[in-house]
Amino acid sequence: MKSNLKVGLVTFSTALSVILLIGAVLGQDRESKEPYRPLAVLSEVLSRIQSDYVEEPNFDRVTEGALQGMVESLDPYNSYLSQANYTEYKKGWRGEASIGAVISKRFGLPGIVAVVPGGPADRAGLVAGDIFEAISGKSSREMSYEEVLARLDGPVGSTVSVSVVRQRSQQPRSMELKREVVKNPEIESRVIENGVGYLKVRAMPTGISKVLATRIETLRRVGATKFVLDLRENASGDMQEGAAVANLFIGQGLLGYVEGQQYPRQSFLADKTKAISAEPVTLIVNESTGGAAEFLAAAFIENHRGDVVGARTFGIGSIQKVVPLPNGSALVLSVAKFHSPVGKAIQDTGVTPNEVVEQPRNIVSLTPEDDVEEEAPASDQPLEDLQLKRALELLNEAQALPQAA
Repeated sequence: MKSNLKVGLVTFSTALSVILLIGAVLGQDRESKEPYRPLAVLSEVLSRIQSDYVEEPNFDRVTEGALQGMVESLDPYNSYLSQANYTEYKKGWRGEASIGAVISKRFGLPGIVAVVPGGPADRAGLVAGDIFEAISGKSSREMSYEEVLARLDGPVGSTVSVSVVRQRSQQPRSMELKREVVKNPEIESRVIENGVGYLKVRAMPTGISKVLATRIETLRRVGATKFVLDLRENASGDMQEGAAVANLFIGQGLLGYVEGQQYPRQSFLADKTKAISAEPVTLIVNESTGGAAEFLAAAFIENHRGDVVGARTFGIGSIQKVVPLPNGSALVLSVAKFHSPVGKAIQDTGVTPNEVVEQPRNIVSLTPEDDVEEEAPASDQPLEDLQLKRALELLNEAQALPQAA
């Protein structure tokens, strides 16, 4: 038997085992043949590649690409890890330092959801929406989500080369980012006008609800009688912490839940003893709001606690499980999603504010020679914050809002 035919048979067997495994993981009926109809097409494709492709194909690469495409078609947070990558994964291949950005994949390419103020990505001028065309000299289109994260992270003080594409820019820009341990920003809090306590929360790490509770009490002591909770660019943190923050303002009812086909439903219920605020409150979100902050926003809207102002959020909220495969590779597979109180999967739909307000922004060129048309006229003055303005108007207009029970 020719060596390339052996490779083809091994490839087909591997693909078959993965499809069968996915069917089992997703809880397909074992008696049903419906999930496996594509096998005939897969067999034909492999045969045509074997016989008709212009040169002898690299079947290892073909297999890895096919498997990654298959799992990523489910959602962008699934990954296929080759034997080599899975070996590194088990060693803890993501370093302790990062570029200070929340990353997601859409349309096959990784991009920035939000940057951490003062972090390496922020200092380099990167913004939400920027796309990594290549990382460490390798096309990012060939990478799984887990490999993207592993390549961007690394040892403290090390550098990573990236090629970045920005909306409307004609050419990608190459740059090097120095990795560092990036700390979550502190909560920004102050009284801004008419007794409104303003709270800017950029991340939802474990324990943030306790810090926020203290800040609320401090603002009360200096005259705050209502609050704006600004969750723009907040896309990282613990989903359970999002529920804990919601519980500060909502004293009863369902805050949301997490569930999957083989993952038992876990509901997050408000605890009356943990609700500390009955004052009017408005949330602000945007396209860079994700994860725990979205969970919080959905709880507010569907419990009718207060207005949510801004743009539809990004859509992050799933739990992954590592599934080892017989040949030494592995899948990182989403097994559960977080849902709003009425059952909307946050990762699928994001959260649409009840008061939609788009915020104009200037698109700054990555390179001086880029011919970039700006969405708004260039000005030395910052653009008016229309979302904050509307949040304040709603608080001032409100005659009465439901109080936390």
